[in-house]
Amino acid sequence: MSPMSLTAATSSDEEDDSDSSTKPIRSEKKKNPASLFQTGGDPPKEKKSKKKAGEALGSPSPLTLQQKEERPPSPVIEVENLEEFVLQPAPQGVTVKCRVTRDKKGMDRGLYPTYYLHLDNDKKVFLLAGRKRKKSKTSNYLISIDPTDLSRGGENFIGKLRSNLMGTRFTVFDNGANPDRANADWSNVRQELSAVVYETNVLGFKGPRKMTVIIPGMNADCERVPIRPRNDNDGLLMRWQNRNMDNVIELHNKAPVWNDETQSYVLNFHGRVTHASVKNFQIVHSSDPDYIVMQFGRVADDAFTMDYNYPLCAVQAFAIALSSFDGKLACE
Repeated sequence: MSPMSLTAATSSDEEDDSDSSTKPIRSEKKKNPASLFQTGGDPPKEKKSKKKAGEALGSPSPLTLQQKEERPPSPVIEVENLEEFVLQPAPQGVTVKCRVTRDKKGMDRGLYPTYYLHLDNDKKVFLLAGRKRKKSKTSNYLISIDPTDLSRGGENFIGKLRSNLMGTRFTVFDNGANPDRANADWSNVRQELSAVVYETNVLGFKGPRKMTVIIPGMNADCERVPIRPRNDNDGLLMRWQNRNMDNVIELHNKAPVWNDETQSYVLNFHGRVTHASVKNFQIVHSSDPDYIVMQFGRVADDAFTMDYNYPLCAVQAFAIALSSFDGKLACE
């Protein structure tokens, strides 16, 4: 098999490989995506929403880089309270379309670039900024709601992404207090918002990355269940490792398909990605791989699209994207 490890931008997935005229007509009822992520209580009521062309739901015809496609505008999203918006799950039935830009200008920006997240619409509303901390033993990214203030002690600090020594496991925290300094007030202790695990290629095989994303489950009101570990042995990673999945959801990147014609691994990004890259990925639930929880991919040298759906919030999705930039031992 070819050693290429690029995930192609606009190409078919497994269902798109054959002529659509030979496919059987499916009549089964479409699943309610919200039920995939609920971890207790009554199932949420299914909300009827019209599916727009180009959204991440469904499996439209395969696209090629040469084809032009009219893209529908992103949904109108009002951001009145930025801190509240970036921590709230995406509205059900709406794909929040964003753009990540990487700034490598200035002193040591090549090693410590700043990443900016904006809504990908006419207004280009700023949402988040992130940058790796210097003099840290492991990769440690600060996430802020102010593009000019990326300090740990600033009031705009909204969360952080921290890796293990190998750079293969990441944990995403909000801006709550460290449990060691909680002073018995547990309501202010930081929450773990998600974790990302990259599978290592021990034999050096050059293939597509394999990602596992662990997130807190959602309650009957479609709100995120707070996960406030008292120590590292009670966090999302340890719960997942010990298969203690109460109030925890496991997601994976959608496996790309080998394309003999292009001699590369391909995925259908529905027109939202235009450059092949090992960093391109889609996150799905194993029970419904057609529902794209999040997708991320390159559109220019330092520009990427990042789209996310319920139950993710902007901080979770941005942190997962930041983890893909970090160098990983035996993962390339």
